[in-house]
Amino acid sequence: MIAAALLLCAALATVWALVHQPATVRWSVEIVRSYPHDTRAYTQGLAYEDGVLFEGTGQYGESTLRRVELESGRVLQAVRLPNNMFGEGITVRGGEVFQLTWRNQIGIVYDKSTFRELRRFRYAGEGWGLTHDGTHLIMSDGSSTLRFLDPKTFRVVRQLIVRSGGRRVANLNELEYVGGEILANIWYKDYLARISPASGEVLGWIDLQTLVPAGLDREQCANGIAYDAENDRLFVTGKNWPQLYEIRLVSP
Repeated sequence: MIAAALLLCAALATVWALVHQPATVRWSVEIVRSYPHDTRAYTQGLAYEDGVLFEGTGQYGESTLRRVELESGRVLQAVRLPNNMFGEGITVRGGEVFQLTWRNQIGIVYDKSTFRELRRFRYAGEGWGLTHDGTHLIMSDGSSTLRFLDPKTFRVVRQLIVRSGGRRVANLNELEYVGGEILANIWYKDYLARISPASGEVLGWIDLQTLVPAGLDREQCANGIAYDAENDRLFVTGKNWPQLYEIRLVSP
């Protein structure tokens, strides 16, 4: 009976280990094309819509919202945030650009064409990444929880805990909604999580290690995801990186 009990315990331990093992499906990437990127841009948010690249940058006294020419990396239009605000994630929806701030608990809504500030909204905690699924804004705050917000009232309508193999995935940063999945940068990590918006489970990882420029410090990590839905193009970059990359996923 003792032997049987030991065998049962071993079997249960094996099952537990398998259930709680982090997702191992890992996609590598192939560079389709690279574009110049402003090395002064501490990239916190990236979005692409109607042939236009939008970028939100951070750092106190340097935070901006920008319209960028993809081919050249030239800044076509920019608005600077107040010096006491640290810019974070952005998303474009319905003719408006939404931008978070880090610790001010304030989001700013701009007119997409003119960058004129239309209104502000409040939220609890920190602001990190932002995207939308066509219905709700989806926001990260550096934890393992994503918040779904009503884009008109900014009320939290749902919360989603992100897990990999049963363990919470913390430091969720810049977000992008692509093909029914949420892609997320992980702060200080050179890969993206592919997240199910239904369950919060990490479906796998996208390895960006081959894209990381040499000579940058730990703070200048991968951050920035944009998707051109019309032409099915995925773009990534990082904080102060010299290039923005169009990438193609390579199956494991």
